[in-house]
Amino acid sequence: MNLIFKNRIEILIGIMIIILYFSLRLPNLTLQPIFADEAIYIRWAQVMRAEPTLRFLPVSDGKTPLFMWSLIPLLKIFEDPLFAGRFLSVLSGFVTLAGVFALSWLVFGKRSAFWAALIYAIVPYTVFFDRMALVDSMLAAFTIWSIFIAIWILKSQRLDLAMILGYFLGAALLTKTPAMVNLVVLPFSIIGFSFSKGKYKLLKLLGCWIVAIIIALSMYNLLRLGPEFQMLSARNADYVFSPSELSGRPLDPFVPHLRDIVDWFPKFLTWPVILFMGYGLWVMGRLRSRLGLVILIWALVPLLIQMIFLRTFTARYLLFSIPPLLILAGYGIEKITNYKSKITNKIIFYLLLVLLVIAPVRFDYLLLMNPENAPLPAAERAGYFEQWTAGYGFYDIAEFLIREKNSGPVVAGTEGSFGTLPDGLQIYLDKSGIPVIGGQSTISTKLKEAAIDNQTFFVENGNRTSIQLDSANMIMEFLKAVPLDPKRTQEKIILYQIFP
Repeated sequence: MNLIFKNRIEILIGIMIIILYFSLRLPNLTLQPIFADEAIYIRWAQVMRAEPTLRFLPVSDGKTPLFMWSLIPLLKIFEDPLFAGRFLSVLSGFVTLAGVFALSWLVFGKRSAFWAALIYAIVPYTVFFDRMALVDSMLAAFTIWSIFIAIWILKSQRLDLAMILGYFLGAALLTKTPAMVNLVVLPFSIIGFSFSKGKYKLLKLLGCWIVAIIIALSMYNLLRLGPEFQMLSARNADYVFSPSELSGRPLDPFVPHLRDIVDWFPKFLTWPVILFMGYGLWVMGRLRSRLGLVILIWALVPLLIQMIFLRTFTARYLLFSIPPLLILAGYGIEKITNYKSKITNKIIFYLLLVLLVIAPVRFDYLLLMNPENAPLPAAERAGYFEQWTAGYGFYDIAEFLIREKNSGPVVAGTEGSFGTLPDGLQIYLDKSGIPVIGGQSTISTKLKEAAIDNQTFFVENGNRTSIQLDSANMIMEFLKAVPLDPKRTQEKIILYQIFP
């Protein structure tokens, strides 16, 4: 009790940051339309839950299954599968928040830790992706704790810490294969090692790294227990340029991806956070903080590798590099407020607090209340709200089909065979007994024949297929967000009833 009373201010601030974190994640969690990858991951989890022999199903598509394994218990708790998937990301983000706090305290001290945690809780980059059923929030969680343990090992070379580091690195690999870059970055952390400790300590450090890497790779190779393990590397060609492909053009795709980052960071991180980050970097360089440099390297090396090699480049792929950068921003704020004059200190403190909060507050509010109007980068908005990857109205369509089943058997067909359709609809029809036939570019003969003995429906992304209305009746439609590009037409999700 004495310890609690002595640290009551810190405990109160910590509780307030936690409340703020969940207040910006949980409200209207399913308001944003489902994204294609969300639909796929949730559907995989449902199938894996129903059929234990398919627990390695994601590997067949070159994905690792830890997120889906973790989602299975939540599907038993929450009725809405989309809420369950996004709630898992909220929990993952909270683990990241704790890691940001712990790592910042370990390297820069208590005051920096609170600032960094506050930034993580409110910055739009993390608010947006912590509210989506994607694997990236979980990857960020395991990565930030890997950094924490890696830096702890620099101070204390212990076998138990090496084993814990291996478990975190391995869990990151089981979450998403780009986590392999963590194994590449780990040796760079030697920059933070004090060579004055002697060769014996250095050998112990190398031994700890070897133990951690062996454990991590052993966990990753557990995926060989399932079929099609080779798909994990085979699918890399779809996402990553090989060195031979980049021969003769070293700045492509680096320069285009750099332009993307220049667009994303001011919007997702906000300018105040970027400026605090820059000041933190300057102070860190002036003070020659070796452990701070380790944090910076763990953020920049994965970032640069992705900029150089990735074919497809989206903001969520960079999410696991963001928490270390936010720690540097928190350190910058702490140094700005570190003045001897208490009056000056308080004035600067409140000014910085207002400046820090006011920039993301409108963005965060729109994400919770009207996400289509949030000032997202154009490419991100297109993918999450405008194009075929955005799924609108699936819950309402599923409820309609389930009601129709009361008057006779129902069959549903969808455009597409993987992704937004049919997976976005199937997650809501999982236990309804309504068969969903995907892969239709239009109303097929098979669906028309099914309509002879069944109530038959077809769901499509409007403006992508051609429907002959003489054999179909439009039941309902759901408009997607109005495209920012005036050359593109507004898409929609449409439900038709099919007649024989």
